[in-house]
Amino acid sequence: MSEDGNGAHRWFDDDAGPVVRPYAMTRGRTTGAGQHRLDLIALVVAEPRADDPEGNRTLSPEHVDIVALCRTAPQSVAELAAELDLPVGVVRVLIGDLVEEEFVHVNRPVPPAELPDESILREVISGLRAL
Repeated sequence: MSEDGNGAHRWFDDDAGPVVRPYAMTRGRTTGAGQHRLDLIALVVAEPRADDPEGNRTLSPEHVDIVALCRTAPQSVAELAAELDLPVGVVRVLIGDLVEEEFVHVNRPVPPAELPDESILREVISGLRAL
């Protein structure tokens, strides 16, 4: 809060520009519809039909920015949050909206429990070398 020349208090900073609360971007939602919690390293990939997200009137500018970033290369949830300078929770909800609208899809990381055991991989390499 700052005080202007007339002694009145102002609740914004002219240099910061307009301030939009994160919950306003997500319309108060904390999770996307039907979307499980997204890992920070989950990759978001633009769908081929996502060539013109600007033409969709239901998408916010932040939605359009996410699709544009993912169109050039897959982006992790963490990268998108950093690039857009938005909280991760907000980005997760926006990605959930885009998944529902089929503008993007998410490639989730393989859980460590499902990764092959290192000893098995070593045995396969040893077997290949023996050939």
